Amino acid sequence: MTSPAQDRDHIVISGMAVEAPGGIDSPSAYWSALADARELINPFPRDRGWPIDDILTLSRREGWGNVCDAGGFLDSAADFDPAFFGIGQHEATAMDPQQRIGMRVAWRALENAGVNPGELGGADVGCFIGASPMEYGPRGTEFNPYVGHRIVGSGQLGVAGRISHSFGLVGPSMCVDAACASSLIAVHLAASAVRNGECDWAIAGAVCVMGGPGAFYEFSKLNALSTDGHCRSYTDDASGTLWGEGAGALLIERESRARKLGHRVYGRILATHTNHNGRGKPILVPRANAQQQLIRKTIESSGIDPADIEMIEGHGTATRAGDPVELFALQNTYGAAGSAALVGSVKSNAGHAQAAAGILGLIKVLLAGQYGHIPPSLFADNPTTRVDWERSKLRIATKLQPWEPKNGVRLGAVSSFGAGGSNAHAIIAMPVREENDDF
Repeated sequence: MTSPAQDRDHIVISGMAVEAPGGIDSPSAYWSALADARELINPFPRDRGWPIDDILTLSRREGWGNVCDAGGFLDSAADFDPAFFGIGQHEATAMDPQQRIGMRVAWRALENAGVNPGELGGADVGCFIGASPMEYGPRGTEFNPYVGHRIVGSGQLGVAGRISHSFGLVGPSMCVDAACASSLIAVHLAASAVRNGECDWAIAGAVCVMGGPGAFYEFSKLNALSTDGHCRSYTDDASGTLWGEGAGALLIERESRARKLGHRVYGRILATHTNHNGRGKPILVPRANAQQQLIRKTIESSGIDPADIEMIEGHGTATRAGDPVELFALQNTYGAAGSAALVGSVKSNAGHAQAAAGILGLIKVLLAGQYGHIPPSLFADNPTTRVDWERSKLRIATKLQPWEPKNGVRLGAVSSFGAGGSNAHAIIAMPVREENDDF
C-alpha cells in the first residue's frame, strides 16, 4: 500500500456498527463497557440445542482439558426481522445467524455514517466480510423442509452476498475466511479496492456466531481453553483462550468523499498488510519472525514514526505460546523504535470472537481515538514474566488513561493472527475533532 505522502486523499473509516456480548449493540454501549473495564462473559446459551452436559464433562476423558461454562455469547443471536430485509420466514430460518447479524450491523454502519441503506440500489459499493463456518442447521445431505435454501443460507458462503443483494450493491462482494485474521484482511481488501478504483466505497467487517460447539471440543482436546472461564491476555495467569462471538461493520471511502458528503472521519487507514507464517512449525504455532516482518512492512508503508504509536490493540489469545511470541514481536518493532505504547486486548473483556476478533479490536481503537482515552486490558495487574519488559517502554494498559493527540492525530495499531497461519496488521490515525465537523 502507498504511504500517506504518496496518497494525500486517505482511505478513511466514516461509519461503524458493532454487536458484542453483554447485550451491546451500539458503539457507545461498547465504549462504556471498555471504559468501565467490564467483563462481558456469560454461561453457555441453553437455547441452541448444544449437549451442555457432554461439553462440561469433556475433562473426564483421558487427555482432554477442562471446559468452563463460560464464553462471550451474543444476547441477540436469534433476533432477526426477515420482512425488514425482504426475506421470507422459511428462507430466514435456513439462514446461518451470521448472515442475519451481518446484514444488521452493515445496515447500522451505513446509518451511523448518515447513509440511507434503502437508497443504494445499483451503487458501486464493495462488501468484504470476514466469517468462518459455524455448524448452523442440518447437513446439506439431509432431507428437511429447508432444502433449496441451504446453498446460500449456510455458513459464511452468503454473508457478503446477502448484504450486497439486500442493499442492491453492485461492487465486489466476497467473504474472507482466514480464521482469526479474517476481520483485518477484509478491511485490507476493502481499503485496497477503494484505493484501486474497484468500487466507489465499501462496507468491511466480520461476524462470528457459534451455531455449534465444535470450537470447544477442538480446544479441549488441545488443552488450550481457559481453565477458569476468563481470558487473561498477556498475563502469567493465562491458562488458555475463551471463545466468544461478535460482529462489526465499517464504511470505508476516500477522505475527500467523506468530507464532501459530511461523513464523520473516525480514522484514516494509513497502512494495512497481511502475510503468512510459511512452513516449519505446526500450523497453529505463531511465528515471531513473520509477525515482525509484517509489522515492519506496515510501519514502512504508513510513513509514520513508530515511536508515535501510543495504543496497540493486540491479538492476545491468553495462550502461553501465543502471547509471549506476539509481545516479543511488538518489542522488536515498536518497542525498539522507542514507542511507549499501551498494549491491550478486547478478548480480556469479551473472549475470542474468532473471525470477528479483529473488527472488535479495530473498533475499540477507533472509539479510543474518538473519546481520547485508552481503555484498560483486564487482568493486567500480573503481566507475563515470559518476556523482558525492561527491553522496551511498552506496557499493558492497566487503567483508563487520557490519550493526548500529536500533531492533530492519535496513532494506533491493531494485530490479528489466524489459526491457519495468516497474519494481519493495521496502522490507523484518528484525527482530532474539528470545530466544523458535524459529529
